[in-house]
Amino acid sequence: MKVKALSPALGAEVTGIDLSVPLDDAIIDDLRAIWLKHQMIVIRGQDLTPAQQLAFAKALGEPDIYPFLTGLDGFPMITEVLKKEDERVNFGGVWHSDTTYQKCPPMATLLYAKELPPLGGDTLFANQYAAFEHLSAPLRGVLEKLRGVNAAGKKRVASTRSERLKDSASGVDPDDLSGTHPVVRTHPETGRKALFVNAAHTITFEGWSAEESQGLLEYLFTHQISPEFQCRLSWQVGDVAFWDNRCVQHYPLNDYHGYRRLLHRITLKGDTPR
Repeated sequence: MKVKALSPALGAEVTGIDLSVPLDDAIIDDLRAIWLKHQMIVIRGQDLTPAQQLAFAKALGEPDIYPFLTGLDGFPMITEVLKKEDERVNFGGVWHSDTTYQKCPPMATLLYAKELPPLGGDTLFANQYAAFEHLSAPLRGVLEKLRGVNAAGKKRVASTRSERLKDSASGVDPDDLSGTHPVVRTHPETGRKALFVNAAHTITFEGWSAEESQGLLEYLFTHQISPEFQCRLSWQVGDVAFWDNRCVQHYPLNDYHGYRRLLHRITLKGDTPR
């Protein structure tokens, strides 16, 4: 197994490992250590069935069901991240941490690349440890006292689900889901502090009006995706990417109109942010 960093901010490429066969505990422990260090890893050159992808996910954590879309037949915990050739909107096409409107947002997300455009369709990632650490000490002190209200139905992200809801909606109402979490969360495994608001889901600070919240939230949304905090993943068919939702945001680029892009997604259950 070889590891190569993808950027100074975060991300690593892992080669020389076959996820189609069961991995022993020592290898899983090594992968988790690499992941916790780099926050996002991509394991190249895989050829997996849904059962094999799910088995690997289970070795890392407890798979969960995405609330809004039905999963693959026989594999409800695997959902398609799909943009068809004739579509203009890509699923999740805004900077975000996955499903922070849940009481316990996912620990991690695992994506397996099945079909890709000939060019484009990369995903950007941003390090939220760095985003917090690069704020001034007085502002860090203010933010550590605040909690953010996160909603599933925020217009900016709800529109990115529209095409998939037409053909695979689960029936869950986005307005029924909301989660209130610390604006600065402490990672339960590393002990490091990370910003935990995002443009897709965070609507206000708890106890603040929308008008009072807007200015500071917009500043944070811009700051936390600064280029210095980013890594860009150029996908290859067969890639399995695995990132830490507790300290990473991501943004799938929508620059490949006229081409089909399909990935299989599994999220892993997380804890209550603290």
